[in-house]
Amino acid sequence: MTEYGRGRGPEPWHPEDPLYGDQGWTGHQTQQGQAPYGGAPQQEYPQEPQQQYQQQYPQQQYAEHPQQAYPQQQYPEYQQPQQYAEQQPAYAPQQHQQHQQHQQHQQQHQQPVYDTEGWDTGQVPYMAAVQADPYVGAEPYAQQPVPGYPGEAPDLYATAEAYPPPRPPGQRHLEPEPVEQEEEEAESGFLAGGGGRDGDDDGGDPAGGGRRGGRSKGGKAKQRSGAACLIATLVIVGVLGGGGYYGYTYIKARFGAPEDYAGEGTGESIDVEIPKGSGLLQMGVILKKAGVVASAQAFADAAAKLPPGKAIQAGVYPLKKKMSAAAVVEVMSDPSKLNVVTVAEGKRNAEVYKLIDAKLGKPEGTTNEIARREAKNMGLPAWAANPKAIDPLEGFLYPARYDLSSDTTPESLLKQMVKNATDKYGEMGIEAKAKELGLENPLQVVTVASLVNAEGKNHDDFRKMAEVVYNRLKKTNDVTNQKLEFDSTYNYIKGKSDINFSLKEARAFEHPYNTHNVKGLPPGPIGNPGADALNATLNPDHGGWMFFVSVDGDKTTFTKTYEEHQKLADEFLARQKQKNGG
Repeated sequence: MTEYGRGRGPEPWHPEDPLYGDQGWTGHQTQQGQAPYGGAPQQEYPQEPQQQYQQQYPQQQYAEHPQQAYPQQQYPEYQQPQQYAEQQPAYAPQQHQQHQQHQQHQQQHQQPVYDTEGWDTGQVPYMAAVQADPYVGAEPYAQQPVPGYPGEAPDLYATAEAYPPPRPPGQRHLEPEPVEQEEEEAESGFLAGGGGRDGDDDGGDPAGGGRRGGRSKGGKAKQRSGAACLIATLVIVGVLGGGGYYGYTYIKARFGAPEDYAGEGTGESIDVEIPKGSGLLQMGVILKKAGVVASAQAFADAAAKLPPGKAIQAGVYPLKKKMSAAAVVEVMSDPSKLNVVTVAEGKRNAEVYKLIDAKLGKPEGTTNEIARREAKNMGLPAWAANPKAIDPLEGFLYPARYDLSSDTTPESLLKQMVKNATDKYGEMGIEAKAKELGLENPLQVVTVASLVNAEGKNHDDFRKMAEVVYNRLKKTNDVTNQKLEFDSTYNYIKGKSDINFSLKEARAFEHPYNTHNVKGLPPGPIGNPGADALNATLNPDHGGWMFFVSVDGDKTTFTKTYEEHQKLADEFLARQKQKNGG
């Protein structure tokens, strides 16, 4: 290049050429603002049809200078413009001489036209003249002297080491570099069953040009191809089979009936605990994890068919492995099948002990013996100590349902019941309430509550019954002389629940718990009061009730005077005689 910019020399076309560009193919003239040869305007000629050039210059080969697309003799000899000569007189003779030599050199080397394909070279046809290249044979990228004419650029394609000449646009495709045979074999090694050169040397191939690796065309190559096909087939079959299996499983789970077992299950038993608040599907999940049902949905569907009011309760159920959903629902919908111990309100300890023995499979009397022996270790509060009590734990086996598990023991279950009772009494504040009610200690509060729970028929009777107890305990009571005369105390001693007994015998029977014989409260509770009886004991009716009687055995009638009570009592005795045939 010169200080005036690029001349009309050939454009480099190799991508690694620092002068790489594509201006030659866009039909551009010389760069804008750079007139060649001293600023003289270049004469332009219109493009002629492709057929004309092909006929005029047939089968001409590409020359070293791509600019010279037409024979040199068609153009007149280039004459240096007078303006240029006047501006640079010092160089005119030498430049003129070089110009003549350049024209002679160009005439000797007639340039053919490579326009056989009819593509646009981007150069203006019929250009004025082609300059001589003084740099032919020189290094293309070496330091070159300033050319004779301003704007003239060196020809970078004149030597064998230079970049190749440009190609027509339709032929500009990078040719792939030759790949050695062993690299091609390595790329196809998976299908061929090998990995490039494997060391098999079966001799050279005379026709193959000395292939490296010695791979034969048959034999082991065919074996490898067969093995590869077998492996590919197995992979495809595996993929299709796995997809089909999962597809079948999805469709069956989405649209088919849920999986279910048949029958009553195997001989292996298992205790399954259903937490409170569990829904049917959540229950099914728990049963599925335990191995009882085949699917949670099967159990949920079977349980949804239960009639209203027969919902499955939370608790521990003794079940078996691999039971049908219907069989599981049948067991769990029966409350008696629950693996639990339920302490009802007012139930005595003797009954609770028998129930525990039955549920835990212990010999009768086991729990009773443990309760009496380990009473001090059960967690009773300090105010509950009572050496006169028939059963130290009476009144402390709090009414509730207790779920049993495989590791439940009589001792652990009794401790849980005592803890519940102690916690409940503490929440209700019976220690502070005892003195307000005129009682000696909190244990007497529990005792009154046990009497209320035993004599009352329903929850509506409890507050009136508590009022009767407090009124009879008063020192001003001259009707019963501070005797409670409750039949429940006599039955407690006898271990019965019989209302048809001889009053005369009851009054003659001496025992600290017999309120027909002694004044005041018994030494301890006669049962385990529930929350309603406890609340009624702490909040009596204050209606002045002194007597009560149940005429029909269901409804309790309360009275304030003895006369009213006696009248009702006579009606009750007459009914009892008629009932017994007397």
